[in-house]
Amino acid sequence: MIKTRFRLLMISIIIISMLIVGFGGSAVLAKDKIVIGFARAFSGMLALTGDNAFTPMAEMWVDDVNAKGGIYVEEYGKRLPVELLKYDTKSDTGTMTRLLEKLIIEDKVDFVFPPVSTAHLYAAAPIANKYGYILMGMEGGAKRLQQYMDQLPYFFSTLNYSVHQVPVLVDILAEKGVEKAAVIYISDLHGIEYSETAVPLLKEKGIEVVFNKSINMGAKDLSSVIKEAMAADVDAFISFTYPDESILVTKQAIELGFNPDAFVVDVGANFEFYKNIFGAEQVEGIMSMGAWNTESTPKADEFAQKIIDRFGREKLDWWGQIIYYGALQFFEKAIEEAGTLDQKVVRDVMASQKFETVLGPTWFENGQLAEECYPGQIGQWQDGLYEVIGPKDKATAPVVFPKPVW
Repeated sequence: MIKTRFRLLMISIIIISMLIVGFGGSAVLAKDKIVIGFARAFSGMLALTGDNAFTPMAEMWVDDVNAKGGIYVEEYGKRLPVELLKYDTKSDTGTMTRLLEKLIIEDKVDFVFPPVSTAHLYAAAPIANKYGYILMGMEGGAKRLQQYMDQLPYFFSTLNYSVHQVPVLVDILAEKGVEKAAVIYISDLHGIEYSETAVPLLKEKGIEVVFNKSINMGAKDLSSVIKEAMAADVDAFISFTYPDESILVTKQAIELGFNPDAFVVDVGANFEFYKNIFGAEQVEGIMSMGAWNTESTPKADEFAQKIIDRFGREKLDWWGQIIYYGALQFFEKAIEEAGTLDQKVVRDVMASQKFETVLGPTWFENGQLAEECYPGQIGQWQDGLYEVIGPKDKATAPVVFPKPVW
């Protein structure tokens, strides 16, 4: 009886071993999907940005990948479908960091996707790197992170941000003869980084900065700073803000009849919903960050239509969406090239290889998407379309200046 039980036990062990050990002799646990952790602002003041930027691109990418059976991983000899494990950070930094660690330590997800905003990305990058997890930054800049890039080998910054965009913007304003500018910025890392980059460059170009004021995220009234800019007779007003504040400052500028020659609105004005709120005539000539449109790359028109077919035109983001999706395609191809889900192996492929994406040839340099990959830096609403106006070699239309009266 004992011998029979022992024999059955040994047979069971052999069968289990055959299931987990590959013919090459290395242990490979059976796997039926790739789980990607998504600790992110699905509610709170950052949700409007996330819901109209990277989140829909992540969902569309997952559907596209799964429609062909998943990502082929040589280690498992098959395609593995992708599943998102989502947690709502409620736009709180502390909650985000706790949930990110939960995804890695407790849920043991295969990969993680990034949170929303520059500040959250700044907090998330060292955590992901501590555990050896690849983190591609999407909605968020990396100006503060640049000095630590050699210590963050698993971090890959994808979106263009202040150091790429502000010099192009300032050159446009200087070429058009702007003499005085007023700057406001949200008291968050995004606004701080853009303001810190912009003010010195404006002064270097001989543009007087009459004020550079911090405002609170979620501000309910910005009429006082608008009136101050009007009294100073500035010919450029620059707002480094997130969508809620960007919509508010536009609304109140219209109400107060504030018509500077250049009206620049940061995150928010790049979204199609911004134009829908105010109408094409009212947003005519407003500049913002980005930028891309249907003429930017050979695949851009088809890509924009794909978003429209899936989510409706109001979900278009003319700053980041083509970059986000291109980065996801790059990530997918890096996994297939690596032939494994091992973070370090995939990371090494991402750091050294070039792949074709919706952006065209796509690659990273020192943890940053190569500047050549960006379809544009500054955009402007013209005749209901978001045109790329800088840099000049990527422009799809000349600059409209001065901005038409509301």
